[in-house]
Amino acid sequence: MAPKIVLFEDNDRLRESLAYLLKMNGYDVVGDYNQCSDAANIARVYTPDVVLMDIDMPGDNGIKGVRWIKEARPQTSVIMYTVFEDDEKLFECLCAGANGYLLKKTPPAKLFDAIQEVLEGGAPMSPVIARKVLNTFQVKETSNKYNLSPREIEVLQWLIKGYSIKIIAAEMNLAFDTVRSHLKNIYQKLHVNCGKEAIAKALSERIV
Repeated sequence: MAPKIVLFEDNDRLRESLAYLLKMNGYDVVGDYNQCSDAANIARVYTPDVVLMDIDMPGDNGIKGVRWIKEARPQTSVIMYTVFEDDEKLFECLCAGANGYLLKKTPPAKLFDAIQEVLEGGAPMSPVIARKVLNTFQVKETSNKYNLSPREIEVLQWLIKGYSIKIIAAEMNLAFDTVRSHLKNIYQKLHVNCGKEAIAKALSERIV
């Protein structure tokens, strides 16, 4: 069975071209949209294997779209397909749960390779983006100066991906209250008050 793809792209000509190319290469494009305000419902109804998501769209942006899709259907892989190369957009997308990040100047053949890679569990990224990620996430000897336990580090990693407590509990086979307790301990150790502050501190100080 052909992998199911959904496109979110507000440039009509580009979206139609992508849909045509994907269909010609054996993919089942089950939907294409010029905005992502209904992304969660679309993910639930069409159960796509892969979503190609633009960032800058009218109304809600693609970063919100990623988060909604991941909450509605975590097993759907989302590849950002964008012109933005800045660190802020990149890490917001990764925190929201994006599985890959490609620039729109990526040749079609590389795009197909990226879709196949994400279907196989990979995290495809344009070379310039991959370098940014590697430079930012270099592990430091001081990465665990806050004395986080291995389990707390794992919970924090899921949190950075944009997962809710409910989904983290499911992924880790833990009770909801157990995950909530881990998060409470994480906030105390990091001296923060909420998940967003924990994510910001973890990324800025390269804690995980």
